[in-house]
Amino acid sequence: MRISNTAHDDKGGTGGDVGRAWAEVVSTARRTTADGLVVGTSGNVSARVGDVVLVTPSGVPYDRLGPKDAVGVDLDGRQVLGELTPTSELPMHLAVYRSTDAAAVVHTHAVHATAVAGLVDELPLVHYMAGALGGPVRVADYALYGTDELARNMLRALEGRTGCLLRNHGTVVYGASLDQAYDRTAQLEWMCRVWLTSASVPGRAPALLSLDQLAEATRKLSGYGQPRV
Repeated sequence: MRISNTAHDDKGGTGGDVGRAWAEVVSTARRTTADGLVVGTSGNVSARVGDVVLVTPSGVPYDRLGPKDAVGVDLDGRQVLGELTPTSELPMHLAVYRSTDAAAVVHTHAVHATAVAGLVDELPLVHYMAGALGGPVRVADYALYGTDELARNMLRALEGRTGCLLRNHGTVVYGASLDQAYDRTAQLEWMCRVWLTSASVPGRAPALLSLDQLAEATRKLSGYGQPRV
């Protein structure tokens, strides 16, 4: 069943929670291109509002998207909002929402992360910010994009984590908000860049953290920032 007309305002745009969430999806998608995490329409962004998943459409430049272009599906993948075709990576997004408490998912083809995903099975512990993703970041086995197989491989790599690398592909990160998912994505790309940079120095190998050191930093990160009022 499609979302009723009450989810739209009298100008044809989406209204209420769905409208606000769609605006954030579009803004985040545009940010991925502005910050160099994707090229063109590669990568995709989604947010969950109740039982509806708002997701960027397939092959549409993000700067062309507006309120009337909202795309929404239910958790079974049935389109309930919009006329544009959802991203081809919909199986990955839905797998995250069905298996976690995620409210947002960001998928990118970030350069350094994609490079690392072709070199190792797990991002070496070059920095304690791995704790923000739940621990050492794993690399999901390669599978053709847009397939259920890729979604299954991703879920195995995400076990106990909020982000992973995809072999010869990119990154998938989720969070309790689009801001959190995006920030974690940016941190993951940065850690990959740090490791690649340090590992490229001839005759030297980067110092890595132990699991105990990571656990200590992770506990401290849990209280990082300003206290909630």
